[in-house]
Amino acid sequence: MHVGALAIFDGPPPPRDEFCAHLEARLGLVPRYRQKLAFPPLDTGRPFWVDDPSFNLDYHVRHTALPKPGSEDQLRQLVGRIFSQRLDRSKPLWETWIVQGLDGGRFALISKTHHALVDGVSGVDIATVLFDLSPVPAELEPQETWTPEPEPSEAELVVDGVKGLIRTPFSLAGRALGAIQRPGDTIERVREAAEGIGEVVWAGMNPAPDVPLNVPIGPHRRVRWLQSRLADFKEIKNSLGGTVNDAVLAVVAGALGRWLRDRGVRTEGTELRALVPVSIRGENERGALGNRIAAMRGPLPVYVDDPVERLRVVQQGMGELKESKQALGAEVIAGLQGFAPPTLLAQASRLNFSTRLFNLIVTNVPGPQFPLYLLGREMQEIVPIAFLPENHALAIAIMSYNDRVDFGLLADYDAMPDLDAFAEHLDESLAELLAAAREAGKTSARSNGTKKDGTPGTARKKTPAS
Repeated sequence: MHVGALAIFDGPPPPRDEFCAHLEARLGLVPRYRQKLAFPPLDTGRPFWVDDPSFNLDYHVRHTALPKPGSEDQLRQLVGRIFSQRLDRSKPLWETWIVQGLDGGRFALISKTHHALVDGVSGVDIATVLFDLSPVPAELEPQETWTPEPEPSEAELVVDGVKGLIRTPFSLAGRALGAIQRPGDTIERVREAAEGIGEVVWAGMNPAPDVPLNVPIGPHRRVRWLQSRLADFKEIKNSLGGTVNDAVLAVVAGALGRWLRDRGVRTEGTELRALVPVSIRGENERGALGNRIAAMRGPLPVYVDDPVERLRVVQQGMGELKESKQALGAEVIAGLQGFAPPTLLAQASRLNFSTRLFNLIVTNVPGPQFPLYLLGREMQEIVPIAFLPENHALAIAIMSYNDRVDFGLLADYDAMPDLDAFAEHLDESLAELLAAAREAGKTSARSNGTKKDGTPGTARKKTPAS
C-alpha cells in the first residue's frame, strides 16, 4: 500500500550531495519522515510511531540513471520495477529516487511513501516542503540538530499500546459530555450518522460486477501515464454541466467500456464501481501527516455509448451519493477505527478493500496551479501513482498541476499486458467528450443568437409572453 509520484524536471539533475543537504534541511518540517512503526508484542495495542535511532538519509535517497536514449518507455519500466518492491517495515516508510539521463536534458524524481504515512491531500501540502515557488530556494530558519528519542523497550511498548486503547474511551466520554450540553444538535447528528452507516452497509450488500479487472494479482507492476489540459475538463464542465471530477469519471468510464469490449466482454447493462476517496480533513488539519480519507463508490456507466449521456449518468450518480449519507457513514466508520482492537481493525481494512465492493480505485487529487521548482529546476510534470488492493488489476490516479492534468495508471504486470491500449482509450474517450462539449457549445451559441466568433447573430427575437 505504498503511493507516490513521478516528477519530471527541466535541466540536469542536482548533485546527490546537494539534493540530500536540501532535503535534510527541511526534514524537520515533516518529523514523521524520521520515524518508524513500533509494534506492541502480542497485539496488546495498535502500532504507533517512534523515532528511528538509526535513521540514515543515504538509505532513503537512491540515485540511478537511464541508459541511452533515456526514453519515456525506459522510465516507465524503471518506475514499474520500483513500485513492485515493498518498503522495509523496520525503517521509515518512504524512499526517493533521483533519475538522470532522461532524454531532452531532463531528470526525474520518483517518490514512494506508505499510505499509512500520508494520503493524497496531505501529500500535496507536504510537496511544498521539498519544492519552492521560485527558482531561488527559500531560506529556512536554522534548525536544531535532530536527536532521536530513545527507542522504547518491550515493556514500554506494552504500556504505550495499552494506553492507546484506554485513551480513546475517555476521549469519547469527553465528546459525550459535550453532547449532553447540546442534546438537540446531538440527536440530529446521531440520526444522520446511523443513516449513513446503514447506507454504507447497504452499498456493501450490492457487489460490484465481475469483470477482468478483478482477478488474482502478483507482486509485479506496469506503469503508464498520459497528460491532458485542465482547460479541456473545465470546458466540458462549463458546456455540459457537472464538475471536473464528473468529467474525469465519465472519461474513465468511456475508456473502460472500450477496453472491456476489446477483451470480448459484453457491457450492456453493466455499471462498474469506482472507489473514489474523499478527504475528510478539516482546514485545520491541512499539512498534517496520516491517513484521513473516507470513500464512496462512484458509478462508471460502461454500458453508455453516447459520451454526453455517459456524463449525465455519472453526474446524477455522484450527485445522489453526495446527497446520501454514504460519505458521512464512511467518516463515522473511519472515526470508530481508532477504538477498534488491532485484529478488528485489520479485518475492517480487508473488508474496506474487498473485491465485492468496487472494481478499481479512481482518485483525483487537486494540485497546485502554478509552477514548482527543485533547486532552481522547474517541475514540468507530476504523475500520481496509487496502489493495488488484492484482486484489483488497475488503479487510476489523477492530479492537476499548473493547468495540466496527469493520469497515472498502475496495473498488475501479468493481468494487464494491454495497459498501453487502455491508455489510448483514455485519450480517445476524452477527445470524444470534448468534441461533444464543443458541439453543444456551438448549438447553444446559435440558439442564443450568437455567431461562432461571439458577435450577435440573426436569430429572430422572441416575443415576450403576455
